Amino acid sequence: MDRIKTIEFKDNILHLIDQRKLPLSYQIFQCTSYRDVDFAIKDMVVRGAPAIGVAGAYGVVLAAKEFIDCDRDDFLIHMDEALEILNRSRPTAVNLMWAINKMRSIIEENKDLPPADLYDKLRQEADRMLKQDIDTNRKMGKVGNEIVNEKATILTHCNTGALATAGFGTALGVIREAFYSGKDIFVYADETRPRLQGARLTAWELLEEGIPCKLIADSAAATLIRDKKIDLILVGADRIALNGDTANKIGTFMLSVLAKEYEVPFYVVAPTSTIDFDIETGDEIIIEERDNSEVTHMEGIRIAPEGIDVYNPAFDVTPHENITGIITEEGIIKSPFRENILKLK
Repeated sequence: MDRIKTIEFKDNILHLIDQRKLPLSYQIFQCTSYRDVDFAIKDMVVRGAPAIGVAGAYGVVLAAKEFIDCDRDDFLIHMDEALEILNRSRPTAVNLMWAINKMRSIIEENKDLPPADLYDKLRQEADRMLKQDIDTNRKMGKVGNEIVNEKATILTHCNTGALATAGFGTALGVIREAFYSGKDIFVYADETRPRLQGARLTAWELLEEGIPCKLIADSAAATLIRDKKIDLILVGADRIALNGDTANKIGTFMLSVLAKEYEVPFYVVAPTSTIDFDIETGDEIIIEERDNSEVTHMEGIRIAPEGIDVYNPAFDVTPHENITGIITEEGIIKSPFRENILKLK
């Protein structure tokens, strides 16, 4: 599915597939300023930790273009403001902060250059990040394919495919690689309430690829796992702590508990850029809470009574003891997680 270009930067415009519209319509959202990118990340035009990181990097490029005619001191002041705004777009996915920090380092190392030259360096770095993400995902696909058995039935959560990255995908990238290699696999994609990324996005990608699959309600997963109809669970990650605790889309923790109870291998698939080497455990991860309307409404239509209070965390944390392994481009990390994660620093 390389024809899917989740993120494309051309003619100083960031083109994003508008993931709010899929699968009913395929539309491109155009960002001409860094504030457009800030909106696109917050409103989930673009989502998925790797994709958010790359989009944020191009947001910095757009900011540099906007202020390119300023004198150097003013340029640096404006860029610092833009970096802070983009860095706060969403609080949980560490890839965004990783990308913004990379761009900040480029600015700091080259702050004596004219703004036009600095713009060129930022553009080159963002382009490199995009290519690197695709290359990394392909490597993870090959690493992860090692643990996918012939005729495996796989359960996946949320969307971790081309739409969640610069291309190819993380957990869904492993599934794609297994399918490409000729393995007779079958995939259950759960709907992933409340924004239905599994129903809207993963199901769409699987059908486009021709991978045998079924869509299930989130609440059906437990029965499938109990009845030994799931051989492997693959999920993505938005942040991984040093001890291996992992933040991912809400509902991931619940699946990990079931997997542990019924002895189903449970793997996280994420690039090493998703590891936050500055936090020890998942207790330090900020969990984003989103608007009540995501739960009380569907496509703008109210499905819950007026006045009902809502708890709507976007993510939860899966403890490392529930995780069989973390599939990265550098190999599969297993327990003891802290010791093995530190080897990648």
